[in-house]
Amino acid sequence: MIMDNTALVIGATGLVGKLVLLELSNNDVNIFAVTRSSIEYPNVSELDFDLFIKDGLLPACKHIYICLGTTIKKAGSQDEFRKIDFDYSLAFAKKARKMGASKISLVSSVGANHNSKNFYLKVKGELEEAIKKIDYDEINIYRPSLLIGNRTDIRVLEKIGQSFSFLINFFLWGSLKKYRSIRVKMLSKFMVNNNHKSGLNYYYYEDFK
Repeated sequence: MIMDNTALVIGATGLVGKLVLLELSNNDVNIFAVTRSSIEYPNVSELDFDLFIKDGLLPACKHIYICLGTTIKKAGSQDEFRKIDFDYSLAFAKKARKMGASKISLVSSVGANHNSKNFYLKVKGELEEAIKKIDYDEINIYRPSLLIGNRTDIRVLEKIGQSFSFLINFFLWGSLKKYRSIRVKMLSKFMVNNNHKSGLNYYYYEDFK
């Protein structure tokens, strides 16, 4: 039997994932966190990432949050980037559904499009399309622009972007609002606390506030 207050977080030590964990831990939720490093949160059960890759084992849960992501530079190549952002994420999504999960929340990117000429946005779009084909009762796809928060790794271009982001935000209005940078804390709060609807849902900057 799957309890309604069970959640599985993939990418639990990343910029978004660790704050999603924090929000969930404040909401009386039983949490499973898939990670390669130790986590110190109340009511969180840690699962070894590499063990899943080897054996494909996951516990039953109601809601899976996929916050897994990297950069091509950090991954080392486009192939490795795709393996992490697409292959692993999709494998978790499929397995969680087989184990009874009925809700999925995916952190994607503004501009994601499976037909994009930009490799990063193309992979994000392809993952969205693949997950939409899995029969979840509720699919939530979040498309933030630049994420503002404290990373453990240094991403030079993102650091520069963060420095000017709020100034740039002032000039982004109307249909361009979705390109505004967003604080990760706001995104994670929305992901956990918003009353989502069944079916397929897309969320952008204006939804996160």
